[in-house]
Amino acid sequence: MKIKEISHLKDSCIMELFGSMHDGEVVDSCELTNKNGMRLKVTNYGATITSLNIPLKNGEFVDVVLGFDTLEAYIKSFDLESAPYFGATIGRYAGRINNSIFSLNGKAFHLNKNNNNNSLHGGNIGFSQKMWRAKNVKKGKNPSITFAYFSADGEENYPGGLSVEITYMVSEDNELIIEYKAISTEDTIVNLTHHSYFNLDGHDSDILEQELIVNSQKMVETTSENVPTGRLLELENNPFDFNNPKKCPSKIDNTYVLEKENEFAASLFNKNNNLKMTVYTNQPGVHIYVGGNCFNTVKGKENANYHALSGICFETQNFPDAPNNEHFPNAVLKKGEIYYHKTIYKFQSF
Repeated sequence: MKIKEISHLKDSCIMELFGSMHDGEVVDSCELTNKNGMRLKVTNYGATITSLNIPLKNGEFVDVVLGFDTLEAYIKSFDLESAPYFGATIGRYAGRINNSIFSLNGKAFHLNKNNNNNSLHGGNIGFSQKMWRAKNVKKGKNPSITFAYFSADGEENYPGGLSVEITYMVSEDNELIIEYKAISTEDTIVNLTHHSYFNLDGHDSDILEQELIVNSQKMVETTSENVPTGRLLELENNPFDFNNPKKCPSKIDNTYVLEKENEFAASLFNKNNNLKMTVYTNQPGVHIYVGGNCFNTVKGKENANYHALSGICFETQNFPDAPNNEHFPNAVLKKGEIYYHKTIYKFQSF
């Protein structure tokens, strides 16, 4: 793999050629490394995380996210019967918009349909398939990189030109910190999230023996198509109550309500290597999803066969379909105002 020499970045950041789009546009990746050896690789195609190597107490490393070795595999994965969105940035609106329609300022907006009759994760070609511009690479302590994308007025039929920036940082405390900022030329709706599939036992494994905690008392009720009904369900005596640690379920696709400020949102623990991940966010919800199936069609990293139990997502975000439910948290971004979203994935090895 060709390496671009960027001398002033030294060892904390290495830029590499990752591939080329079908139109010839070059795609790069950046590797950020902290003092402990924690290594993050991210590409400007979809502002996508491709690997995240975490140091263990015994001196070994484990890659805790699913992904592909080549750009071509990422592109092909969006043609699968259920695109996995491995490591991608999701927008303009994460989750489903019911019937692909919402009203804003008295006007109805008809979005592109890509999930039965609904719009999912931004539509036909969301932020996960866009080319982002790398900027503001910072070396040394807490290395970071910022990606920028401009979503034109009318893209996927969303109103307003939206300028988006996402910053990935690897802290000295073994945290992956993700910050999102956006500003629009017109009133619009925004709900951004990150879509890595985590597996603390390594990306070529399953998550069924790992312990999950979700710090929530309620979840969003949904229909058979996973569209919110507008109701919130109490989790007491509910099989999806993970306030106490339980093994990861084989099937889950639920949005949990986060009402406890300054507390963690969720955690995952793998007893095989004593690695723990804790999730913190300023968002009102976290969507938990188990999956990663590539249907034996696209091979994962190191020729892995990803299946329906390969990883678990912690999509910190607003509620799906919030624009169509007035009592859900506000998803409207007013013209000139700033959208800000911060999420931390903290890793601890015991």
